[in-house]
Amino acid sequence: MPSSTSPAPKVVLITGTSTGIGLATAVAAAQAGWTVVATLRDPARSGALREAATAAGVAERVHVKRLDVTDRASITACLDEVASEHGHLDAVVNNAGVGAVGTVERVGTELFRTAMEVNFFGVVEVTGAAMPLLRATGGRIITVTSVGGVVGQPFNEAYCAAKFAAEGFMESLAPVAAAVGVGVTVVEPGPVATEFVANLDLDVPALLEAAGPYAAPLKGYVDHVMATFEGAQTAVDVAATVVEALTAERPPFRAQTSGEARDFVATKLADLDGSRVQQLTASWLS
Repeated sequence: MPSSTSPAPKVVLITGTSTGIGLATAVAAAQAGWTVVATLRDPARSGALREAATAAGVAERVHVKRLDVTDRASITACLDEVASEHGHLDAVVNNAGVGAVGTVERVGTELFRTAMEVNFFGVVEVTGAAMPLLRATGGRIITVTSVGGVVGQPFNEAYCAAKFAAEGFMESLAPVAAAVGVGVTVVEPGPVATEFVANLDLDVPALLEAAGPYAAPLKGYVDHVMATFEGAQTAVDVAATVVEALTAERPPFRAQTSGEARDFVATKLADLDGSRVQQLTASWLS
């Protein structure tokens, strides 16, 4: 006799949900019927998320928890709570990230270490810790990278290096994870109108003053970025791509979030000697 008990809602853990793409994805996943474990380094900053979830009528599906992707104990504690409270985990969305602007001669290596710690090692730590739970459910790992994880961009050396590393990690992991029933997708946004850029807290005049011989190309790059972000897509647009990867029967390994992002990534993937990318990105500096 068939059981009348409804199947338990699927559970997704999302990192970096205080603002931007993470917040929009948490709300969109909840609207799609998922139970969302919305994590952030400081739960005191969850006000905007809670307000958005309430406005969307999905507050009861969004469970806020502390998780610092640079702290292994924090990751373990959060996953232990998920297993205890929900009994299973069906997906992880690696979204937490930090930006980094500058060139190595002027900023040194500390900026690189910070970018790698959050944007790469944080992804590695969360993914590795979640794998046992995901293997048990035939779950999915979705990592929000960037077109900057495919195309290196001037004055984003640290950021792109970390995103390249995350993409290389996920591309290498994907067939291994598939062998034990876990799907892997990377989502590559282009420019997105979120608080991410504002959170970089860039003092452009100070940056230019500190840039020394790089001031003129940096000014060209800043002007290019500002023009690009005038037509940026929204975090809600990106969240739709993430949720599609969560729910599709056979999601792709690599998914861009806009036509512009697809064209940009295609330039690199068809550029065997690197000349097209170099010509393109050099044009941003003049």
